[in-house]
Amino acid sequence: MCRLFGFRSVIQSQVHRSLLAADNALMIQSQRHPDGWGVAYYVGGAPHVIKSAHTAMEDQIFKRVSGVVSSQTVLAHLRKATVGDINLLNAHPFQFGSWVMAHNGEINNYAQVRDKLRAEIAPELRRYILGDTDSEVLFYLFLSRLARRTDLHRKGAPIEAVVEALAETIEQTRAIADGPGQEERSKLTIIVTEGNTMVAVRSNMPLLFSTYKARCMDRDQCPFLSPECEAPTITGKVNHLILSSESLQGDNTWIDMEEGEIVGVDWGMNLYRGSCAPSAA
Repeated sequence: MCRLFGFRSVIQSQVHRSLLAADNALMIQSQRHPDGWGVAYYVGGAPHVIKSAHTAMEDQIFKRVSGVVSSQTVLAHLRKATVGDINLLNAHPFQFGSWVMAHNGEINNYAQVRDKLRAEIAPELRRYILGDTDSEVLFYLFLSRLARRTDLHRKGAPIEAVVEALAETIEQTRAIADGPGQEERSKLTIIVTEGNTMVAVRSNMPLLFSTYKARCMDRDQCPFLSPECEAPTITGKVNHLILSSESLQGDNTWIDMEEGEIVGVDWGMNLYRGSCAPSAA
């Protein structure tokens, strides 16, 4: 399957270590996930999405991008293809306006249920589907549900609306794709963001998160240092949220998300932890 990495911080930060330099950085993981990569980062509130159908380990563009990206919000993905050809259109993250999404997993029986799933997407959004992956359909299913709750072009989307839309997307996908007697449910681990709010759900594929370090290497010069940087938050606010398919080496303290758990931060970096409804978990 694929690999996910999400980063949200109160300050502009370089993530080249997580993407490039650590012993188990995303580039190293691409040896096992060779079917394309993508990095989305935000500048002035606008997403910049760079994607490739090549293996990140061998791609000089990935190395150049990972070495210079400095942003408060980053979403990266390594693809191991299960549905759809290996090409640029099928590489993650997918983008619509300021929203980007990456998915790790696979919808059960996708060839048989594709038309039913697409029929649930708002017609004004359906026409933007360009590739042939189940992941892109999931993205527009999510946007269709989110559009019922808030303006898709609003800055700082309400986290409650994002959580509800994501949970409904998973529940509806399972209702269509996971029929009676299905031994294994669809794999629907997802990260979404519009640059301010970032939300992730663990659904049948692993995902971990971190909001603090054992000791911050920049503690002596960082103007944003707070107790939440080096211990679990007691105020509800955090200075950073990192999401990853596997723990990355370094000082971050990692928490394994539970099945069906939803974790995210809103525009004010307030930490959210909840879960899908039992029928969607």
